[in-house]
Amino acid sequence: MILTAFAKALGQLGDPRFRRVLILGLALTIALLFAVYALVLIAISWLTGDAVTLPLVGEVRWLDDLLGWSSLVAMMIMSIFLMVPVASAITSLFLEDVAAAVEARHYPALPPVAPMPWSDALRDTAGFLGVLIGANLLALILYIALPFGAFAIFWGLNGYLLGREYFQLAAMRRLGRAGAQDLRRRHWLTVWAAGVLMAIPLSVPLINLLIPILGAATFTHLVHALRSDPARTG
Repeated sequence: MILTAFAKALGQLGDPRFRRVLILGLALTIALLFAVYALVLIAISWLTGDAVTLPLVGEVRWLDDLLGWSSLVAMMIMSIFLMVPVASAITSLFLEDVAAAVEARHYPALPPVAPMPWSDALRDTAGFLGVLIGANLLALILYIALPFGAFAIFWGLNGYLLGREYFQLAAMRRLGRAGAQDLRRRHWLTVWAAGVLMAIPLSVPLINLLIPILGAATFTHLVHALRSDPARTG
């Protein structure tokens, strides 16, 4: 079911309505990452200045260049972790457009839905983002204590959190808050597994740029599949 939903999301990349949202989401994702990188470079420049005096070495003028190039490599590594909150924010911003495009193509018989009020969307986004950032900061202890299991912990934790957010936002459009929570609880294992399958490519630089929008589309399909199969649990 999960792979079928993801395949349908991939199959809609050529849809002009879907492609427009994908391009907008991709542009905003890159802009956010570059904004963070620019702040890192500004901080390095401010801390090092034109020259730095090092013990036993004296004055050096190449340290800011070295740190600048090193920060590019560091930023590629940091993007693995930064993409999690970025994916959360992008999904919240574009889910309505993505879901509408998916439903127009695959579920045309469904009645239209009223857009979620901005106040509710903002509240949910802030709540999800706060939990996501807080949980990952706490998980840093586990990453350090269990370095060989860091990726498994990262995928498991963020798969659960992102799956919960993606599914909740997608389901609320049709079922309301209480109905979405009930459906998510009845199918928590499927939602978690789908979240892990989103979290894994989020840890791959460049590929991770496409995941927020594709994830929103995948979970829209997943919501409809689970709604039409009430006997299924887990």
